Amino acid sequence: MWADGVPNLLIGLREGLEAGLVVSILLAALKRTRPEGAKTGSAPIWLGVLAAALLAIGFGAVLTFSRSALSATAQETFGGTLSLIAVCLVTAMVFWMRRTARGLSRELSAKVGDALRIGAGALALTAFLAVGREGLETALFLWTTVQAAGESTAPLIGAAAGIGVAALLCWLLYRSAIRINLGVFFSRTAVLLVIIAAGVLAYGLGDLQDAGVLPGRTWLAFDLTATISPDAWWVTLVRGVTNLTPSMTWLQVTAYVVFVAVVLVAFFRKPATAPEPAAERSWSERVPRLPKRWAVTAAVVVPLLGAGLFAALVPSSGAEARQVTITASACAPDAGPVAAGTQEFTVANKSGRSGEIYLIRQSDGGVIGEVEGIGPGTRRTMPVNLSAGEYAWRCVMSGAPERRSAAVVATGAGGTAPPAVVPVSEYDLEAPLKQYQDYVAPQLSTLATQVDALRASLSRSDLQGAKGNLLQAQLTWERVGAAYGSFGDIAEAIGRSPNGLPDGVADKDFTGLRRIEYGLYHGQSAADLSPVADQLAADVATLRTKLPTVTADPGDLPLRAHEILEDSLRDKLSGASDQGANTGYQETLADIEGTRVVLDELTPLLASRRPDLVPTAKRQLDTLEQALKATTSGPATAPLAERQRVNAATGQVLETLSLVPDLLEVRQG
Repeated sequence: MWADGVPNLLIGLREGLEAGLVVSILLAALKRTRPEGAKTGSAPIWLGVLAAALLAIGFGAVLTFSRSALSATAQETFGGTLSLIAVCLVTAMVFWMRRTARGLSRELSAKVGDALRIGAGALALTAFLAVGREGLETALFLWTTVQAAGESTAPLIGAAAGIGVAALLCWLLYRSAIRINLGVFFSRTAVLLVIIAAGVLAYGLGDLQDAGVLPGRTWLAFDLTATISPDAWWVTLVRGVTNLTPSMTWLQVTAYVVFVAVVLVAFFRKPATAPEPAAERSWSERVPRLPKRWAVTAAVVVPLLGAGLFAALVPSSGAEARQVTITASACAPDAGPVAAGTQEFTVANKSGRSGEIYLIRQSDGGVIGEVEGIGPGTRRTMPVNLSAGEYAWRCVMSGAPERRSAAVVATGAGGTAPPAVVPVSEYDLEAPLKQYQDYVAPQLSTLATQVDALRASLSRSDLQGAKGNLLQAQLTWERVGAAYGSFGDIAEAIGRSPNGLPDGVADKDFTGLRRIEYGLYHGQSAADLSPVADQLAADVATLRTKLPTVTADPGDLPLRAHEILEDSLRDKLSGASDQGANTGYQETLADIEGTRVVLDELTPLLASRRPDLVPTAKRQLDTLEQALKATTSGPATAPLAERQRVNAATGQVLETLSLVPDLLEVRQG
């Protein structure tokens, strides 16, 4: 993403300009202080600069290798810790440059003069030490920003461009071709650098929270992912420059705000006059003489040898083979063969888009594992247990065509055959949905007739007859329970409980069947309840008219197979919804009827994915039905043993039905 290159452009420009100024000052000082006729040229300085650059590159390679050799949790801990260190170093650098910029030329000139009296080796060492610190600091901060971005191309291009511009400016300054107010430049860019560092700080703390090192991973200050698209251009720009994301924890937000406020206040505060440093030995007295040959060897070979030894000595955990990268043009191009058994893949989204990532069985597309809603520039882990066979990665990213990886072969023994879920499309659920709409329509017609009978009983002040009519209407409403979750406000008006309403049973929004139940069993008159019944009849008529549209989401149907009885357990069997009739067991029997209807319509899809599920669920429904019919009472008055049998049977069938939504989840693509 191009936005990820913006902060690295600034880092490369500022750090490159700092290092370039050091080199320019060294070269200028050498030209001024070199005795006439001396043979010492600028080669030692460039040798020291080369060694510092190699050291910085090697340091960056070591960091990258070290992280890839760790587990996912260790990677987050490692990256988070280094992010905090980088923030501390950059903050210190900002204040150091403000304090020493004016005296930097004088200090370096003195060192060059001392080095010339010692020899070329000391001059190379002077350049190496002067530039090396800038190089290591730049390597660490660029590494942390690349980790925060989640991809390397744009950040490294931005950094290279910044360093290139800095080199050009330094050359022009050295040639006296241009003049730049460096004090103003470093002051203005310091503000931007502090903002970037604050973002890296927040990112690093988030990594440590994900790793479990710091608490508060679930303590979100805000989560705007439901209302803000992570793919919006302005979100990409803000995240790329500041590392702020649509979802952040309280620790991240607090650290970001406090860091920016404290550092900027301290930066713009007028610094106190520093006391004159105490006299000390000259630099030439403290630096040993170095033979030129050894200086060359040490400058070029040691940084590369150190990085190579580190790579050879640090054992790899094999995590690199389990790294899966999603790019803008390919799905997991780095996926390779894996060993059968338990694996933990780290999915890195470098595509610049959000989306869904699936590990599928190559033969039939069955889903073995998935990462839902992975945002751009983020990483997620996916633990799976693979048996020997062929698999593939399937990437469904927003605004991009679906892509699949090449076959991923799992070899060896020890893995168990994973329960694969063959994807379901909305098209697959259209036929069951149409069948259910055909079932619901006559049920609502029956409900309308029963509500009319209820109104008639109330008009005659026949409260006992009204109770009987109410029960029949309530049972019919329960039989269409697989759909009422889709009915929205109309369902609330028809079957709402007073629980959660501000004024409870006296609340103006407490209407429908439960409101009439409350009135009939709490001594209210037929005249008081007739208006409620009239409104109920109007709501049922509205629902019948809107039925084709309010049940039009195919993805809702698998959810209802589990939620009908889940609602029964929560509301009816617990007595929470009872308003005096004590008919929770009878209503649960009606819910069982609705559950059976849904299962029958979903059986073709379930049978091909889990053949034993529907027969098992129906046997368990039979057991629950028998337990309910064994008592003539209700939850409020049934003996303890009967209630325990009902609750145990309900829990057993719910455990089985809980698989249905996962098996028949409509996946993207």
